[in-house]
Parts: sequence; structure tokens; C-alpha cells
Amino acid sequence: MKLSRCLAALLCIGVLLGATPSEKGVADPPVKGATPQEVEVQAVMFDPDLQQPVVVLQGKRDKRNLAMVIGLAEATSIAVPLRGVAPPRPLTHDLFLSLFGQMKVGLKRVVITDLRDDVYYALLYLDRGGTEITLDARPSDAIGLALRAKVPILVEDRVFEKAGNTTAPRGGPSPHF
Repeated sequence: MKLSRCLAALLCIGVLLGATPSEKGVADPPVKGATPQEVEVQAVMFDPDLQQPVVVLQGKRDKRNLAMVIGLAEATSIAVPLRGVAPPRPLTHDLFLSLFGQMKVGLKRVVITDLRDDVYYALLYLDRGGTEITLDARPSDAIGLALRAKVPILVEDRVFEKAGNTTAPRGGPSPHF
């Protein structure tokens, strides 16, 4: 466990020293002129048809829904701050926010930027002394961090358009979340 935390810290430090997304397979930069809309996390639930956890986001501006399939660990990491639960020891997302704080870096917002080949992409927007840093992230991790840091979660319109106007999955929240 200590090795994985050290590796995560080293990765974070490297990113904070100036890494930005530029490789294939990372989040695309925002579309010029596009205005992403803020969303609220409506639920983390188990979709009985897909047999997978799903996070449901709803746009504040137009009330469109977006349901993303996520992993069990990711669902738990989102559900913890939604329920106001304080774990006895820091979880990975808590550790990253603590590391950001120690390095005088603040998380300002997260943006879900694209959907390509059934894969969602997101960017973290960090501030270090007035310098904005963008960091590629999985949307589930971005959501988990944003909820803990109490910063806006935004979704670009093109993501809603590519996903279609989905509705929340059938079934209710799973007792695991």
C-alpha cells in the first residue's frame, strides 16, 4: 500500500511540474466558444441491466441526464462524499487533495470533455500560484475529487450530444453505495 501511495505522489508531483495532456488517448482540450454546463451528481446506483454501477449526472442549465458506467471502487469513491461519510483513514482521493494542499495547488473545477469509442474523458483544472494546470483524468476520479473539494463539475455539450439524452437506469441505489 505504501508503494502505491508513493507512486501516486510521484506521478502527481510530475504533473504539477508542468505536465499537460498532449498524447493520443487523453482528454481533448475544450472546444473554443463552447460553454460547458455545470452538473449535479444525482445518484450512484447499480444498473441491473448492465450489472454495473452507474453515476448519473444532471445538467443544471437544461436538465439533461448523463449516465456513465463506472467501476465498483469508483462508485464507492463517489458515494462516500455524497453521503457525507468521513473514512477513518484517507482514501486515494483524500490523499491527492491533501497532497495538492501541501504543494499549494488548488483544484478549481473538473470538466468532462469528450466521449470517444464509449470512453469518457475529463480534465482537472488546478491552480498553482495563479498558473492554471490541466491534468487528464478519468471522469469517475474527477468527480470523486470535485465532490470532496466542493468545486464545480462541468460537462461539455458535445458529451451530452454524443451520449444522447439518457435517463437514469432502472432500479434504485444499490445498498453498496
